Amino acid sequence: MSNRLDTLRGLLEPLVGGAVHSLTQVAGELTLTVEPAQYRALMTELRDRADLHFEQMIDLCGLDYSTWGDTGWGSARYAVVVHLLSVKHNWRLRVRCFVPNDEFPVIASLVDVWPAANWYEREAFDLLGIVFDGHDDLRRLLTDYGFIGHPFRKDFPLSGNVEMRYDPDQGRVIYQAVTIEPREIVPRIIREDAYGDLGVHTTAPVASAPAPTK
Repeated sequence: MSNRLDTLRGLLEPLVGGAVHSLTQVAGELTLTVEPAQYRALMTELRDRADLHFEQMIDLCGLDYSTWGDTGWGSARYAVVVHLLSVKHNWRLRVRCFVPNDEFPVIASLVDVWPAANWYEREAFDLLGIVFDGHDDLRRLLTDYGFIGHPFRKDFPLSGNVEMRYDPDQGRVIYQAVTIEPREIVPRIIREDAYGDLGVHTTAPVASAPAPTK
């Protein structure tokens, strides 16, 4: 496996400096960080080059880096991560692209490169609000059409923004402001003081036998 990984790394290293920001190897996996302006063009090259031949996209997801690490994150807030597979060469590649404009993140769609990107991009749009330019059917996928916000963003409130219920007076489902008060639930575990201490044994006193009478 290491020889195959070294071969793939050698093929990708000449790309660094142009459309590719960096190439890293961690835990036996290669990650290619791509410039957003060349994102779609490079992905097409990864698919079409015979020596790379990543004919299959196996996953695409969005990430919110706003609270990543112990210190303030100094790069773009959102990123798209794509996992590619070459069945022909039997190797895999992770591609990451940071999306410009934290307020309105937009990146090129890969639906016409790999049709499998369709639902993955809709999921990233629904959960993180990343817009994929060129996607011809970018609708919510997992949340309701009336849902407000994007629940995988780190600043999304745990209780949400609205709640849905059936109104018997109106005879339909309605949306209203959240009525659940935000609170932090701390688990409570009640145990005896000596619970689990194998060195403590509690035994009831044994009554002594009465003395014999004369």
